[in-house]
Amino acid sequence: MGDPTSRRNQTRTRLRAQLRKKRESLADQFDFKIYIAFVFKEKKKKSALFEVAEVVPVMTNNYEENILRGVRDSSYSLESSIELLQKDVVQLHAPRYQSMRRDVIGCTQEMDFILWPRNDIEKIVCLLFSRWKGADDEPFRPVQAKFEFHHGDYEKQCLHALGRKDKAGMVMNNPSQSVFLFMDRQHLQTPKTKATVFKLCSLCLYLPQDQLTCWGVGDIEDHLRPYMPD
Repeated sequence: MGDPTSRRNQTRTRLRAQLRKKRESLADQFDFKIYIAFVFKEKKKKSALFEVAEVVPVMTNNYEENILRGVRDSSYSLESSIELLQKDVVQLHAPRYQSMRRDVIGCTQEMDFILWPRNDIEKIVCLLFSRWKGADDEPFRPVQAKFEFHHGDYEKQCLHALGRKDKAGMVMNNPSQSVFLFMDRQHLQTPKTKATVFKLCSLCLYLPQDQLTCWGVGDIEDHLRPYMPD
């Protein structure tokens, strides 16, 4: 038999492996749908609504480096990030989407949406639906969780990022740390000026695992109706 320290380390390793397997298998028990609405300040203007082409569940530590980079850039505090990384959460990654406009439905593309500089967007709203995997005859049901990112919250982070010299992609989060935006910074050159723009290139939702089966009432159509384009 090994020494007590060695046995404790082996036990800890086995427990970590079991917990990791549990998290992975739990996320794999569901099918997900995400819809993203860019809501405009002008109330008469219909939202730009997109359906995520494929929702990819990923593990928390996959984005640990990106989250901690946000701490180094003072996007958010170290304490809140450590708390986030230690939570038992499901990450739902959305890299590609398709517009819900009737004239372009079916055209799947990489996420590529200019978020800044522009002042016409009020907020980004993400709607999450799920069902048990294999239950293809059952409808997707709305998950009772709020995923919103207001213009003022990401604009402050964009302005902060303007002072950075590195060209790497940036991660921006809403105050509740339930929505993470992966942004690309691009420079547009015109004959007279040079402008910096920030484009959304992918998105990730954070959901505590104990909320996976917190379903609300209604179907997808009911919840999308306020955002549906003409």
